[in-house]
Amino acid sequence: MAPRSFWKGYLKLSLVTCPVAMMPATSESEKVRFHTLNRATGHRVVSRYVDSVTGKPVDEGEEVKGYERGDEDYVLFEDEELQDVGLESSRTIDIEMFVARDSIPWVYLDSPHFLVPNDEVGEEAFSVIRDAMAASKMVGISRVVLYRRERAVMLEPRERGIIAWTLRYGDEVRDQKDYVAAIDKEEPPSDLLQLAKKLIGERTRPWSPDMVKDPVQEHLLKLIASKKRRRGSLRPDFKDGAERKGDNVVNLFDALKKSLAGEKAGKEKR
Repeated sequence: MAPRSFWKGYLKLSLVTCPVAMMPATSESEKVRFHTLNRATGHRVVSRYVDSVTGKPVDEGEEVKGYERGDEDYVLFEDEELQDVGLESSRTIDIEMFVARDSIPWVYLDSPHFLVPNDEVGEEAFSVIRDAMAASKMVGISRVVLYRRERAVMLEPRERGIIAWTLRYGDEVRDQKDYVAAIDKEEPPSDLLQLAKKLIGERTRPWSPDMVKDPVQEHLLKLIASKKRRRGSLRPDFKDGAERKGDNVVNLFDALKKSLAGEKAGKEKR
């Protein structure tokens, strides 16, 4: 069953407009979540804003946004003022420009969403925009209001639909050069490189979603099921049986050769 759309609006390219719907391409609804309770009463604990000086709760009507310009000195903004800074229309994805897909660094990609036509009449216009981008190997860049914030989005054709990636803004992205500048620029020895490539070949497998299972989630579900059965306290003993080893300096060449030998031995046993 397809998930319900959480955003509906219009996709626009010049004079071509079509109604569209959007839904997140990922979900965390299956994640185990806990509530904070009062141990004495069993009641849920709720959070409230309190004054940092008086310690008294602040009514919602008295809450206001503030930008700190100095020590305990704030410029105040009403919600209406901040809303006026946003897009004139929060329900139209107007494609402003196109860029080559491979020109956008991966670090700018934030969250993927499925974008699909919202009625049969608009399917043709949607398909034209999608197929034109695919044929020219371009992606569209636009803006839209999502999650109470104006966001830049990249529109990427994918199969019969379009993936709308929210993009991080430039001031949110760090330059990788600052982190790799100190790494040795010399090429590794060819014999080590060949052994490493051979090891990669031995461990290459077809992609499967099972490769990214969440072991913590599985342990939590087992723990919850056990608690339900016993209806009491449970003190799990999480022991992995692994011995802690010292910081031994191992020759890289020997380590790679041993890894390859282990891979071959495992295959022979299977």
